[in-house]
Amino acid sequence: MNNRYSTVRKKVKGFLHGGDYNPEQWLDYPEILSEDFRLMQLAHCNTFSLNIFGWSAIEPEEGKYNFGWLDDIMDRLAAQGAHVILATPSGARPAWLAQKYPEVLRVGPDRKRNLFGKRHNHCYTSPVYREKTRNINRLLAERYKDHPALIMWHVSNEYGGECHCDLCQEAFRNWLKKKYQSLERLNHEWWTAFWSHTFTDWSQIQSPAPQGENAIHAQNLDWKRFVTDQTIDFYLNEIAPLREVTPDIPVTTNFMGDYPHMGPYLGLDYHKFAKEVDVVSWDAYPAWHIPMQATAELAADVGFMHDLYRSMKKDQPFLVMENTPSLVNWHQVNKMKKPGIHMLSSLQSIAHGADSNLYFQWRKSRGGPEKFHGAVVSHAGHEHTRVFQEVADVGKALEEISEISGTTIQSEAAVIYDWENQWAIDDAQALKLGRKDYIQLCQEYYQSLRKQGISVDVISPEKHLDDYKLIIAPMLYMVRAGTAERLESFVKKGGTLVMTYWSGMVNENDLCFLGGSPGPLRNLLGIWSEEIDSLYDEEKNTIIMNKNGYFPLKGKYEVKDYCEIIHPETAHVLAEYENDFYKGGAALTVKRLKHGEAYYMAAHFEQKCLDDFYRILIEKLQLQKVLNVELPDGVSVSKRTGKNHEYIFIMNFNEAEVKMGLPAGFDGVEMLSGNRMKNEFVLKPYGVSVIKIEK
Repeated sequence: MNNRYSTVRKKVKGFLHGGDYNPEQWLDYPEILSEDFRLMQLAHCNTFSLNIFGWSAIEPEEGKYNFGWLDDIMDRLAAQGAHVILATPSGARPAWLAQKYPEVLRVGPDRKRNLFGKRHNHCYTSPVYREKTRNINRLLAERYKDHPALIMWHVSNEYGGECHCDLCQEAFRNWLKKKYQSLERLNHEWWTAFWSHTFTDWSQIQSPAPQGENAIHAQNLDWKRFVTDQTIDFYLNEIAPLREVTPDIPVTTNFMGDYPHMGPYLGLDYHKFAKEVDVVSWDAYPAWHIPMQATAELAADVGFMHDLYRSMKKDQPFLVMENTPSLVNWHQVNKMKKPGIHMLSSLQSIAHGADSNLYFQWRKSRGGPEKFHGAVVSHAGHEHTRVFQEVADVGKALEEISEISGTTIQSEAAVIYDWENQWAIDDAQALKLGRKDYIQLCQEYYQSLRKQGISVDVISPEKHLDDYKLIIAPMLYMVRAGTAERLESFVKKGGTLVMTYWSGMVNENDLCFLGGSPGPLRNLLGIWSEEIDSLYDEEKNTIIMNKNGYFPLKGKYEVKDYCEIIHPETAHVLAEYENDFYKGGAALTVKRLKHGEAYYMAAHFEQKCLDDFYRILIEKLQLQKVLNVELPDGVSVSKRTGKNHEYIFIMNFNEAEVKMGLPAGFDGVEMLSGNRMKNEFVLKPYGVSVIKIEK
C-alpha cells in the first residue's frame, strides 16, 4: 500500500462517507451552517471535501485573503470527529484574475479566446495561472498542514479540456521536437506526404482545428498525448508546494467517466495520470433505470469502471470521490434512483475495492446550474426525506462493515483497455465510422467472466502481466513498441491470451504495419489478416464450432458487426464461417506457444458464445471463482481479502427477488444482519449481502 495513503488508514476508522461541502455559498446563513453539522451526524457522514470552488471566497481581491470561514468549518468538523479532503481551487478562478490576466483564459480549437465563466476555463500552459495556483496552494498547505481534520489533498476538480492559445501552440511544438528530434522524422511518422502536407518549419505546425488541419491521424493522436502530458504537468505544478509543506498527506484528483454509456472519459489518458496520484479516485454517475439497458447490464459496465480505476494501483483501494444520492441534472432524462438502488450501488463500489462513498453534493445549492442536482440535504433543509434516510442507511451499513476498509482484491484474469488505442480507433476512417465499439467489446469480454464469478482487473498494455493466468486484449489496433514481445513472453511462460479482430494494425504513430496485420503479433497468433467485412446492423453471419476437436465447444453461434478474413499459418482452426463468400474461412483459432496459448476471435461473437467459450477456459485454467456456484442472472459477486478474513459481496441487480445458493460446506456471517449463512437464501430486489468468512 502507498505509504502516503496508509496515513489515511491510520487516521480514519472504516470507510469515508460524506462528500462535497460548499459552506462558502452559505456564509450569510449561519443558521444553515449550524444545521449542517447536526444533519451530518444523523446521516452518518464522516468526511467532507472542502474548497473545491472556494478561490473567490479565500482571495476576494488579489493579495487579500480571508481564511476565517474555512478555519471555522475545519475546526467544527474536527470537533465532531469528521475528516477533511481539502481541495485546491484551480478548477474555477475568480473574476478579478481573469480580468487582470486575460491570458489565463482558454482559447478554443477555433482560435477564439473564451470570456470569463464556467469551470476549467483556464490555460494549463499560462505562467501566470501556474504561479497563482502555486501561491494559493502554498498558503493552504502552510495554514492547514497540522490541522487534525486534514487527511488528503483534492487537487483541482475533474481536470479536462484543452487550450489552443499561442503559449500552448509553442509548448506543443516543443513537445514534438523532444519526441521526434527532427522535422524529417516527424514528416515520416505523420506520413505528411499524403495530400502534400509536408512541414518545412516547426512554426508551420499547429494543433488540430475545425477550420484547419484535422485529418493527419498521427497529429491528432500526438495532440491528445500532449494535452494529457500538459495537464499532468500543470497538476505537478499544483502539488509541488503540497509535497514540500505536507509530504505525508496524500494527493488525489478525481477522474471521470463517460455517459450515458458507462465508459471512460476520453479527454485524458488516466493510465498515465494515475502514476502521479497517491490514491486513484473517480466520479461515478451511472444513468440508472435507462430504458436502453437493463439494470444488471449497466451494473456490469459500472463494475468495469470500478475495476479499471482499482487496477491502476492494485495494492490499495481506490475512492469514489463523487456520486449522487438521488439524481443528476445533466442527463437528457434525469431519473431518480428507485428505493434500494442507492444502497446497492454504494455497496457495489465497496465490493469492487473502494474505500469511500462520497457525494456531490452535501446540500443543494440555492442557485446556479447545479441547484437541481441531487444532494443529501434537499431545499427542504431537513432529514425527513427518502434520500436523506437512504444516505443515513448507507452510512450505518458502512459502519457495520468498517473492518473491510483497506482490504484489496486479487484477480487471476485481466482485460486490457488502452486510452491511446481508443483514440486511434475512434479517429480511423474505417469499419463503422460512428460505432466501432471498442469499449463495448472490452466490457462484453469482462462481463462474460464476471457473470461466472471471476474477479477481473482492467489494465493498460504496459502493466506487469505475469501475475495473471488469462489476459484478454480486444481490438488491440495499436501495438506500441515492446507490447508484442511482452504478450509473447506471457504466453510462453504459460499464460492464456485472447485477442480479436482489428488487432496489430498500426504502430504508436498510427502508421500501418507493412506486411499487413496483425503486424508484430503474427508469430504469436499464428495467423495473418487479409481484410475485414463490416456488416450492416440487420446483417448476421454464423460460425460453426469444433472444427478439429481441440477445444470442447460445439454448435453454431451468431456473429455481427465485423467478420475478418484471416489465414491460419501455425494456428489451429476452432471455428469457421458458415455464410457469405468467406464461408469455410477461419473465425476462431488458437496457437500453442511453449507453455501457453493464444486465441484469436476474428468476428464479433454473440454474448452467449463468449459466455460458453469463457466457461470452458475458466475450467481449463482453474480460475478461482468468488463462489463456486452457478450465479442467477443479474446477480454479481465480488470478494475483498484481508489478513485473516475474506468478505464476499452478493448483489442482486434484478427488479425481482432471487434465490441464491451457497457452496456445500460454506460457513460465514452476514455482516449487515448478523445471520450465519450456510445454504441458500433469498435476495430481495436490489438486495445486497456482505458475508465474512475465515481465510
